[in-house]
Amino acid sequence: MSRLRSAPGKTLLGLFFTALMLFPVYWMVNVSFTDRAAIRDGMLYPHSFTFDHYRVVIADQLPHLRTSLVVGLGTVVLTLLVAAPAGYALSKLFVPGRRVISFLLIVAQMIPAVVMALGFYSVYSGLGVLNTVPGLILADSTIAVPFGVMLFSAFMRGIPREILEAAHMDGASYWRAFVSIVLPISRNSAVTVGLFAFLWAWSDFLFASTLNRDGGDLRPITMGLYDYIGSQNQEWGKLMATAVLASIPTAILLLLAQRFVSAGLTTGAVKD
Repeated sequence: MSRLRSAPGKTLLGLFFTALMLFPVYWMVNVSFTDRAAIRDGMLYPHSFTFDHYRVVIADQLPHLRTSLVVGLGTVVLTLLVAAPAGYALSKLFVPGRRVISFLLIVAQMIPAVVMALGFYSVYSGLGVLNTVPGLILADSTIAVPFGVMLFSAFMRGIPREILEAAHMDGASYWRAFVSIVLPISRNSAVTVGLFAFLWAWSDFLFASTLNRDGGDLRPITMGLYDYIGSQNQEWGKLMATAVLASIPTAILLLLAQRFVSAGLTTGAVKD
């Protein structure tokens, strides 16, 4: 026990648990490079190394990757356009019933996505926007907007009122103060909200399978995965290769935005 309490012991324990949690990722990569005939052997390394799965996947799944990218970026834009002004209004302006609104935002986070998906399906059927990218962007934004409003509101509440009062004395309107002062200060929060919105949209399966099942090439990558899963045949190599390709954009974003996300989440706890 004394060894585990020492610094080297804690490091070894941390490495062990890290390797344990990352093993599914390694296995995904391993299978994606293993020939189909050798996958059932269950080797810990691709002893029958091949790039064939990636050649097929890149040809088949690029349209789905493009759709996921468009849906993800569209969700980010729509979420920021709605959440940033709403957070500013709730934190700095006199909004009647803002406590009730804040409570409703929390309630919205607790509504099961399957209930929302069924509601969207009924509405979209009447409007004729099933199997469309804008419809999917709107649906995914409903998950990200409540979180974004709460995060922006918590952060903007910590901005000193003296800064905004000085801007108003110089003749700046509320909108001008929001665009020129509040938004630049809230950069870390904006990156955090945008990142989470993109991740939610990129990994969404429920809305995609309900609202965009028959979209053809307009289906996102989460639906493209099911091209290799059938009742009679499972293409595990191609499935894992698709999963690897789908993980690359999110991994890059997380690495690039890590510093902003940490700052955005922690600074939001500060209150004036």
